Amino acid sequence: MKKITNWFSSLFSSSGEENTGAYGAPGAGKSVLISIVTTFCILAFWYITTEVLQLVRPLIFPSPTAVIDRFVDTLLYGFGDSVLTTHIGWSMYRVFTAFFLACITAIPIGILMGVNRFMRGIFDPPIEFYRPIPPLAYLPLVIIWFGIDETAKIIIIFLAIFAPLVLNTRAGVRSVAIEQIHAAYSMGANRRQVLAQIILPAAMPEILTGMRIGIGFGWTTLVAAELLAAEQGLGFMINSAANFLTTSIVVMGIIVIGVIAYAFDLLMRYIERTVVPWKGKV
Repeated sequence: MKKITNWFSSLFSSSGEENTGAYGAPGAGKSVLISIVTTFCILAFWYITTEVLQLVRPLIFPSPTAVIDRFVDTLLYGFGDSVLTTHIGWSMYRVFTAFFLACITAIPIGILMGVNRFMRGIFDPPIEFYRPIPPLAYLPLVIIWFGIDETAKIIIIFLAIFAPLVLNTRAGVRSVAIEQIHAAYSMGANRRQVLAQIILPAAMPEILTGMRIGIGFGWTTLVAAELLAAEQGLGFMINSAANFLTTSIVVMGIIVIGVIAYAFDLLMRYIERTVVPWKGKV
């Protein structure tokens, strides 16, 4: 019983060792092994229920082997006149183009909203108004205004990324300690220097978090964006396969989107550790 208690206590310690009276930050410590075991358990459960016990019909949810076979088949022979790499390339082009445009517009606007009340008053109402609206609601307007070409698809994804990135940037700017700003002014710094050397570094953790959240919303909106007369793309592939009840392609497309999004999130985590190594330590 004592061993079980010690193990349970170690889950809440900073290093995973037995509690010795020194408490670290909540949740500190590496969780890579736990994540690997969790992933293995999910895959094993999926395989056993669909392949071994066959508790679920393939039409409802295919087995891992069926998804892998479909992945290889789509990679080699294609789906909808395009191979899988072409679908991936078009989806990544749309998402990352929208992400780049959101970064170069949302981050400056978020900074301005954080440091200037007039800019906050101008941008806050429209952003807060459209932010909770699902993309499918304003999809018809985007089609009427911009047609059904690539511009409309990128705009749909851009709008999904823009709002969370603006709000996180503004929150980061507003979280800067006023004592730091006063100290900089007392040492002779001007407004530009305070912005560049005090506000931006302090807001950077929130900005990077907003980028991670925004790209997640971008991938979430991809399927809706590729409803607009797309002929290539992962969202197009998922929608077309769903119309023909080809569940294995639907699941395969979802997994591919998840893997790409997770890989980019890992990249953003690495950038975050490199750019703001002090996050969570001060």
